Amino acid sequence: MTQPLHSRPPRVLGAGEKVQLTDPKGRMHTFVLAPGEHFHTNKGLISHDDIIGRTEGIIVANTGGIDFQVFRPRYEDFVLSMPRGAAVVYPKDSGLIVTLGDIFPGATVVEAGVGSGALSMALLRAVGPNGSVHSFELREEFATIAAGNIADFFDGEPDNWAVTVGDLAQTLPQTFGPGSVDRVVLDMLTPWNTLEAVSEALTPGGIVIAYVATVPQLSRFVEALRATGRFAEPESMEAMVRGWHVDGLAVRPDHRMIAHTGFLIMARRMADGISPLEKKKRPQGATAAAEDVAAWTEPEVTEAAIGTRTAHGKKLRRVMREAGRRLRTEPGGSAEAQPTDVTDSPTGTSTGPKEDR
Repeated sequence: MTQPLHSRPPRVLGAGEKVQLTDPKGRMHTFVLAPGEHFHTNKGLISHDDIIGRTEGIIVANTGGIDFQVFRPRYEDFVLSMPRGAAVVYPKDSGLIVTLGDIFPGATVVEAGVGSGALSMALLRAVGPNGSVHSFELREEFATIAAGNIADFFDGEPDNWAVTVGDLAQTLPQTFGPGSVDRVVLDMLTPWNTLEAVSEALTPGGIVIAYVATVPQLSRFVEALRATGRFAEPESMEAMVRGWHVDGLAVRPDHRMIAHTGFLIMARRMADGISPLEKKKRPQGATAAAEDVAAWTEPEVTEAAIGTRTAHGKKLRRVMREAGRRLRTEPGGSAEAQPTDVTDSPTGTSTGPKEDR
């Protein structure tokens, strides 16, 4: 019999690994395996020893007779259930950022606005061990939360990741020399205020990609890119993902979806001393009135103005305590992740109601 060209034994689940259990109703529970410990539900418990040493894709039953599927959690599962100080970049958007931003293995990537660390995780996986990601964050609390989540995701803080607490426009020139950065990813309220520092740090041909929530932010950033004269014509887009219900001949779109989460704007750095080609436009019959332009550009961009929700006060302090230890085994029991509500999923697919624990 001809031997296969490639073969390997399946990976088994070991102590210290994160595992995700899904019940017949689609509720997901994530925890870290530890010998001798148990996963508790309101209808029974499951011994971790029944899972350790076995492969993914198995079915285990709790003491109440309820079956659970066993898998390692995906990136999306982790992001939508981790502690959040700031709103996360959803997987549907981080996937586009990685691909359209051409984040390649070995790249030097700068990220502004680390938030809760979701996008940082995607960037770190894309650059690989030979690349690096340097994040800048204005709020120290968010940097702490992101560091904890990233350490949980990678089972330790990656050697090729660093975070600086400070304003990117001021700290980037102190951290990277001219032309030494391959990609810059901006997830912040006013990305146009960073373009002088960003254009100086980017190598010719490098890419800046920004994630913004509103149309005024989109317009202001695109016009600011054009005004620098150092970037090729920007590209703008948004991603909308809709799940489908498939059951025999009953095939239809899901009733729920989250369409708009944000806009993505991408532009490439021109070589020094080279002006970008001007985009040819049809003649316009009229120009915008000065008062209309002022109304569009002058208002201050704040979290409240664009509807961004972030944790504050007691909730923020609780999230800071949870990040970094939430999925680690505590003495005398296992730390369990809360299931994620359907409204947290960018595809509208349920990962379990929050109240059913």
